Amino acid sequence: MNATLALIYPWVKALHIISVMAWMAGLFYLPRLFVYHAGTVAKDSDTDRLFAVMELRLLRVIMNPAMIAAWMFGVLLAITPGVVDWSTIWPWTKAAGILAMTWFHHWLALRRKDFAAGMNKCTERQFRFMNEIPTVLLILIVVSVIVRPF
Repeated sequence: MNATLALIYPWVKALHIISVMAWMAGLFYLPRLFVYHAGTVAKDSDTDRLFAVMELRLLRVIMNPAMIAAWMFGVLLAITPGVVDWSTIWPWTKAAGILAMTWFHHWLALRRKDFAAGMNKCTERQFRFMNEIPTVLLILIVVSVIVRPF
């Protein structure tokens, strides 16, 4: 198993990066859709239904599969011998960022359900603020892995 993981390491790393990029694209775009949905769209209008379809497809077709793939390939990378030194702090800060990113993904999924049910309680301003969370987490994760200051 260890030899196989070492052999396929470059492929797993490439697929992990591709998956993370797709996931991040969705994490950047869905809150932005919510900003416009909350700020300019009348409830039960054609535009409301259009936004609901766009949000559902983004979540189900891009974000969910990308998150699952990112986790799957990330775990494979983490268990590849010699890749992660678990006695250092950086893998733990990265893990915290990933867990926060996953929580945010699920929070967005719940907000999408609120919009679909016509029960959104968040304002355009709140969604604008929440739209910054993926950027902060991305910075934490990338700095943890590349710079390893911790």
